[in-house]
Amino acid sequence: MRSEELGETLLPKRLALPIFASDPLSSVAYATEEILLVLTIGGTVFLHLTPWIALGVVVLMAVVVMSYRQVVYAYPDGGGSYEVVSSNLGPRAGLVVAAALLVDYVMTVAVSVASGVDNIISAFPSIGGARVGMAIGFVVLLAAMNLRGVRESGKTFAAPTYLFIFGILLMVITGLVQAALGHPPVAASAKYPITPEGSANTLAGAALVLLALRAFASGCTALTGVEAISNGVPAFRKPKSRNAATTMTVMGLTAVVMFAGITALSLVAKVHKTNDTCQLVGFPGDCHTASQPTVIAQLASSIFGGDHSPLFFYIQAATALVLILAANTAFNGFPLLASILAQHRYLPRQLHTRGDRLAFSNGIIALAVVNAGLLWLYGANVTSLIHLYILGVFTSFTLSQIGMVRHWNETLATETDPAVRGAAQRSRVINGFGAVVTALVLVIVLITKFTQGAWLAVLAAVVLWVMMRGIRRHYDAVADELAVVDPKAESVHPSKVHGIVLVSTLHKPTLRALGYAEAFRPDTLEAVTVAVEKESMDELKQKWSDYDVRVPLKVLDSPYREITKPVVGYVRSVKRDSPRDVVAVFIPEYVVGRWWEHLLHNQSALWLKSRLLFTPGVMVISVPWQLSSAPRADHPARRAPGAVRRGEPAGPEREPIRTGKQG
Repeated sequence: MRSEELGETLLPKRLALPIFASDPLSSVAYATEEILLVLTIGGTVFLHLTPWIALGVVVLMAVVVMSYRQVVYAYPDGGGSYEVVSSNLGPRAGLVVAAALLVDYVMTVAVSVASGVDNIISAFPSIGGARVGMAIGFVVLLAAMNLRGVRESGKTFAAPTYLFIFGILLMVITGLVQAALGHPPVAASAKYPITPEGSANTLAGAALVLLALRAFASGCTALTGVEAISNGVPAFRKPKSRNAATTMTVMGLTAVVMFAGITALSLVAKVHKTNDTCQLVGFPGDCHTASQPTVIAQLASSIFGGDHSPLFFYIQAATALVLILAANTAFNGFPLLASILAQHRYLPRQLHTRGDRLAFSNGIIALAVVNAGLLWLYGANVTSLIHLYILGVFTSFTLSQIGMVRHWNETLATETDPAVRGAAQRSRVINGFGAVVTALVLVIVLITKFTQGAWLAVLAAVVLWVMMRGIRRHYDAVADELAVVDPKAESVHPSKVHGIVLVSTLHKPTLRALGYAEAFRPDTLEAVTVAVEKESMDELKQKWSDYDVRVPLKVLDSPYREITKPVVGYVRSVKRDSPRDVVAVFIPEYVVGRWWEHLLHNQSALWLKSRLLFTPGVMVISVPWQLSSAPRADHPARRAPGAVRRGEPAGPEREPIRTGKQG
């Protein structure tokens, strides 16, 4: 796609919702489960705390959504929390948010895909051994789909997201109606009593509060991905801010309704879910190897008449699919944020470049590679991965709300219009309340999850922060070094140019290099070879004489059979004798078409170039000779990604295929 076609990739609200909100919408599939996993440490004694903890999560969701609505209006150019914090609290604080979000985007993909695979295994327990392979396969599939471009991935992901929303709402309504009619659903796990862990069922006072806070922190996974819409405002159709704010409101309301409904039904159906299957007394099979069905699977089975009903498989399929596709939020947010950071010189500049389909291809590929390694390392286990999660989200939530409070303070300091001042004051109250609430949650998450694995997420964010600071210092140092101070002094021509053609044998590539060097018209020109074997050297001298080559041949002795050291030493000696001159070294090279041919040719040339490029005042010039296999690499069927963008030919008598509007 041409750069001018970027406008055609802008999203209407119906596609923006599944693209940017699939993560928080799908998080309801495991948020309730995470609350239950913590509370069942004490058996069934503390399950009565579930509705109050869920209420806290719902209130927090409402506060965060209202707070981020202010962000999309105040910062319509995107960047979300990073842009807000950098603009109002300084670049160092902005980098803290950026590092936290990058880590959290990585975890979003890992947790979403692993949870989706869990739901597939709940429907088909026999494939549990393929958990890691399935998870990595889904990551590769998601990356491939996103490389097609934002709009194309949105069309692909829209249907599963809406099918999931419809399925969950249908399940919630059906279950609540059954309960209202006096026939409440009963989960299969309700008949298994739960054995408390040690004396956990006797917790009281501060210990009980800590347990409740830990359950609340786990339930806050329902908020992951909420900020993605504020990062992606530029991807919306005009009016961008209004469309983004509307999408965020719809997302918040839908997520709250689904989360509250699932939590209510899990209590009505008496769903029992534990970290250790052996806590379930009477659970069939070997509790050490058997896996428990997810909360969603238990509810669907009890509401729709068993685990063989069509609606059960519909719910499981929709849940698994949307959980896997929820990683799409990160596949959109991570490359976009990485692009902004690269533009600000905090990450490699390649991450700012759009690919053939106007997607940030390098960021997408980097995210896929990191997640494949993470899923393999943790065995695609949701329980292990979840502890690394949500820390980055609440770090960005808190700092962005503080930044927005400062933004409104600066607005009120200069604004005189009463209507604008009133709106700014209301927004400041919303963001201030959001800052306090999210800061409290951040502290809770740190206290309750740090020793369970969250310290790894903190360490990763710190390493990223230090690395990004180092990259920025490097780019700044290079920019200072390359800045032109005195144009006249820095554009002075060299006194002389000494040409050196490196020769190993006398064949067509050597003759071409000699001819090109002569056309270059240096002040002096000579051919240089290294005497490694006497017979080969005698043959080269004889051919030089027979072919009547006009360029003089200089032979360098090499008693230890080295090639690189004598050549580099000679070139440096020429440069040392004439410090104001330039030495131009011409190296004949083969151009090959097969990957394995690179292993057989040009190794000496590559090593020589790598050494000579570090010598000031020495120019290294490659003179290519295309072998017969070289045209294979230019065949239309073998062109690498980016060939069209780089202007490579589409093949003989073949016009490039154009898509989109013409004219």
